[in-house]
Amino acid sequence: MQQDLRLAVLIDAENVPYSNVTGMLEEITRYGTPTVKRIYGDWTTQNMSGWKNVLVPNAIVPIQQYCYTAGKNSSDSAMIIDAMDILYEGNTDGFCLVSSDSDFTRLATRLRESGKKVYGFGEKKTPDSFIAACDKFIYLEIISSDGQDADSAGSTDGNTRKRREISKVDRAVIQLIANSVSDLANEDGWAFLGEVGSLILKKKPDFDSRNYGFSKLSLLIESTKKFELDSRERGHKGHNVYVRNRGKSNH
Repeated sequence: MQQDLRLAVLIDAENVPYSNVTGMLEEITRYGTPTVKRIYGDWTTQNMSGWKNVLVPNAIVPIQQYCYTAGKNSSDSAMIIDAMDILYEGNTDGFCLVSSDSDFTRLATRLRESGKKVYGFGEKKTPDSFIAACDKFIYLEIISSDGQDADSAGSTDGNTRKRREISKVDRAVIQLIANSVSDLANEDGWAFLGEVGSLILKKKPDFDSRNYGFSKLSLLIESTKKFELDSRERGHKGHNVYVRNRGKSNH
């Protein structure tokens, strides 16, 4: 995680819910510092009332975009134009595009072509095209505002909504991890877990251990019983974790 990244946060108010905006902004700070925070919508309409209550406490600047055609998203063009203006100003290292709309697919691609990091945030209904265009995509459903770990949230009796959002660690997920380990493994089959996580994200930008009820990738991997984990000391700086596909031992 690169805490020094300067991030522009652009929110499509018409395509994401206003609930847990605080949790979303806290999530963004894991990837950098939000130096620009803007939200786009037609603020003359009644359906924006929920967003209005959370703008000032979170220092988000509203951008008015009138809806000239019924049924059309008024935010798209204004948000895209602003993103390109911010890009050319050169004061940011990356963008957080908050929307569940595939209309921002080309924008995400263009920003990455210019060497900027792009983090997408949206609901699980977000089209694959937009997800694939981002460096990393985070589902809003998994973001917790109360600091509760995902692995505990998945097992708490009183949290049925979060249980519904947790995906199954199926064969495809295990194969994705196994292939990534194999791609990076040394002659003994071991791969550095941090590099494995980065490679998985390149292959599948919406991969997140919290989607499956675990706060860390190591916990997800351990739960499958398909891999070996080895924690190795690195002096006074703590430990590095390595992972290996089971059956790769030379002994």
